[in-house]
Amino acid sequence: MLYTKKGDDGTTKTFGCDQRISKSSAVAEALGVMDETNSYLGLCKAKSKEQGFNFEEIIHNIQKNLFIIQAELAGATGSITEDKIKEVEGIVDDIENELPEINSFFISGSTELSAMFDFARTLSRRAERRVVAVHRAGDVGLGGFTFQYLNRLSSVLYALARLSSHLSNVAEESPDYK
Repeated sequence: MLYTKKGDDGTTKTFGCDQRISKSSAVAEALGVMDETNSYLGLCKAKSKEQGFNFEEIIHNIQKNLFIIQAELAGATGSITEDKIKEVEGIVDDIENELPEINSFFISGSTELSAMFDFARTLSRRAERRVVAVHRAGDVGLGGFTFQYLNRLSSVLYALARLSSHLSNVAEESPDYK
């Protein structure tokens, strides 16, 4: 069944918690924006496959890692490990080796897919802010590598945005600040 009828009063329950929390709580907000990010990455994955880029495995692994963080936020005992961070850093390093050096910011939208990755990057930054906020407020305890992973997530999404433009032979445009 896709509904329980238990959240009709504006509350929800998380892992290992006997009490219900408000759906407007900071924890629910953090979980929600993590879910938004993960869902939007599904769209990026489908679009990259459609365009013939081999990003599916990278994005799929990121999505699985986001589920680990979401479960951790909800009270599960598992958390992101250092090897997941090293994996993402390796992807970013490999992509950077294929791209021209960064000398400025770039205006989003050189291709549809790069714009989608840029949007996913902004969602991931919002998720990072929300997760940091609930942790600092003492609402949830998180493993030591969770924050590092969330920080690297925006880097890998930025790298994928740049790579998709590069592979499409579309130049990135820098702002002129005029």
